[in-house]
Amino acid sequence: MKPTLACFVLFLSACVGMTGQGTPGVYAQAVDSETNFCIRFPAQCPGGEAQALAARQRLVEVSASGASLAAGLRNLTEEQRALVDTIILDCVKDADFLLNEKLFGGSPTREQCAEVLERDANGKPVTRAMRLGLEKHEAAMACIQEKLPPLRQGGFSLNQRYRLNPHTGKWEPLSRQQVEALLRTGGKDLVGTIEPDVVIHTGNVAEVLDVYDLKFPCPGTNPPTWRTYGEGHPYRGADQGSTYQQAFGGNPARVAPRWGVLRGNP
Repeated sequence: MKPTLACFVLFLSACVGMTGQGTPGVYAQAVDSETNFCIRFPAQCPGGEAQALAARQRLVEVSASGASLAAGLRNLTEEQRALVDTIILDCVKDADFLLNEKLFGGSPTREQCAEVLERDANGKPVTRAMRLGLEKHEAAMACIQEKLPPLRQGGFSLNQRYRLNPHTGKWEPLSRQQVEALLRTGGKDLVGTIEPDVVIHTGNVAEVLDVYDLKFPCPGTNPPTWRTYGEGHPYRGADQGSTYQQAFGGNPARVAPRWGVLRGNP
């Protein structure tokens, strides 16, 4: 049983809890895989409708517990982190599955991923994998923007940019207005800034509790790796994960459809 393509049209406003196919990674979650299966596919759930109803009740209870914890945004308990993990991973899986179905009728092949669609202004190839990743990223971020507020209202940001203050040694948040102003002047002063996809914070964007980056490897069996900074970059040779860890501490997460929520380096 799969979500219909009609659901893709409603994805940004109504689709909830659908996952794509593939081998899930190991990740901490408050709602176990059997519960998730029963909620999504009650007709195929062991125990039938009764078990499915019990699974839904468990989800309500866990969500209510998480909602009570959200009142204290200054802390991120392991229970609440697990709920955040689940919400973000579900959105990533939905975006991956629905776009794959819409565009390919299933998962794209390695050859389809490698196809060069065009070249950018510098003459570098733009592959289907690159474009597909951007489209999935946009869909997943819209889903996260919709699904995360009940748990972390005022306690998360998307695409929040930070810049290292050389005088204090601290990473400071830049407002949208600051970023736009720097872009208008050529963007030179944005070199060396970092921009995690999802930042969990205390309500103050300078007080970071956790960060997530969404990864959509193509084909999906490829491991989701942190991007390494190249020649000419201030952090050349380093990768996103180690840079996030130096900036914010903790254990930054990569989130990928078939791999789950991964922390640390591969």
